Amino acid sequence: MGTAIDPKQPLPVYVQLKTLLIQEIIDGRYGPGDRLPTEQELCALYNISRTPVNRALTEMAEEGIVLRQRRHGSFVNPEWIPPLTSPHDVQVIVPEGSWEAMVRAAAPPDLTLNIHQVGLSELRQVLVRAVAEGRAPDLAIMDSVWVHEFAASGFLTPLHELDPDWVRDEYEQDFVEPFRTANKFDGGPVAVQAEADVAGIWYRRADLTAAGHQPPRTWQELAAVGQALAERGASIPLSLPGGPLAGETATYCLLSLLASNGAAVLGDGVVTLDTPAATECLTFLRQLLHAGVVPAEAVSYERHRPMRQLAEGKASLAIGGSYDAPALAAAASLATEDVLDQFGFIAMPAGPRGGAATLAGGMVYCVFRQASAPRSAMRLLRAVTSVDALSRMSQTTWQLAPRRSALDAAAARSPFLQATGTMLEQAVVRPPTPPYARVSAQLRTLLESVLTERMEPRDAAARTADLISAITGLPIA
Repeated sequence: MGTAIDPKQPLPVYVQLKTLLIQEIIDGRYGPGDRLPTEQELCALYNISRTPVNRALTEMAEEGIVLRQRRHGSFVNPEWIPPLTSPHDVQVIVPEGSWEAMVRAAAPPDLTLNIHQVGLSELRQVLVRAVAEGRAPDLAIMDSVWVHEFAASGFLTPLHELDPDWVRDEYEQDFVEPFRTANKFDGGPVAVQAEADVAGIWYRRADLTAAGHQPPRTWQELAAVGQALAERGASIPLSLPGGPLAGETATYCLLSLLASNGAAVLGDGVVTLDTPAATECLTFLRQLLHAGVVPAEAVSYERHRPMRQLAEGKASLAIGGSYDAPALAAAASLATEDVLDQFGFIAMPAGPRGGAATLAGGMVYCVFRQASAPRSAMRLLRAVTSVDALSRMSQTTWQLAPRRSALDAAAARSPFLQATGTMLEQAVVRPPTPPYARVSAQLRTLLESVLTERMEPRDAAARTADLISAITGLPIA
């Protein structure tokens, strides 16, 4: 039993102990009036110190769960009534936006949903706090970059424990790579992709036509297009989110550029950033800067600035994602289905060591270990990731459906989804590592240091590799 408490988890030890004792009371291990183990016995049983034991029992007494009697111990309060939850009541946390409506529309009619909307910038903090306080939701929608962090901390339920048949017959058969593998931990899925997007380059069709160029397929062509646009007086030939102010968007774009030259941040248990392929990527960015193709001010751009510049005609090309389509259309006063009339979207052009590439990301569904109704949560997860539900989601939001049959159904009705959907199967994903947030921060600093010319590309790659090695504990290849 002592292994049930792990001091390495982000959850405080006293919270783990309190949650465990309450569950044992609910399960009937300790009935009304029964004495719990003494503080000394709990310390020995779980190999923990007395401080967290005392705090756990104190909070349980304050909440009326136990009655503490001096020199006699802690006894289950006969008057305490465990929280009553129907197995058909499902607690759900979703980001703000259209998520609640989509979940409700797909939910089985016999489930009662208690849905809480949270701002995207606050979502991770809300979920971590809920787990720490022993009140995690049954189901949550969260960013895919948190999956390995949450799974390594013991927050998530492996889905094969809840429905091995669905995992075998639907998840493994119909959900697309790279997400099918990326959302696994210890060999099994702990999350299911809710939607997908891909990174690439948006461009104004009229600007490329006027410059006498086709959409670029290689770095060489991209440099030539940018130079031609600059010579024609383009204010910003190529805009991109180039520093920390752009947040995860800057990392997203940098990783897609690395992939286009066969470079990556992490490999098979090693840090692979300090390589000639990665240095070539950073050197190419520096060359675009010197040629006046990329503006020096890009290091100060927040995440939406490049798309606004493109929509307003201030930029001719902009690095971004397929998720930018609705915002780009709105800023250009277009209906979303008409966005491809004026703009095009392509994968990152091929570098000398690679091929045209893209990076895929998006939100995921996951069931928490603390779920009160895990089976009902799994039923809801199956419903919201059904072919019909994902096809509707894709047509409504212009995000890509993460399973093949739903992607095909939505693409048949949308040229944009058809064009971006073909990019998904060949996409790479962000490094699946628990400390991803800190790795991402280092990559944004790397991008900024190259564009501000504070460091030479080779030195910047080497230093960032050292820092990522220290963060992840992985050796440098």
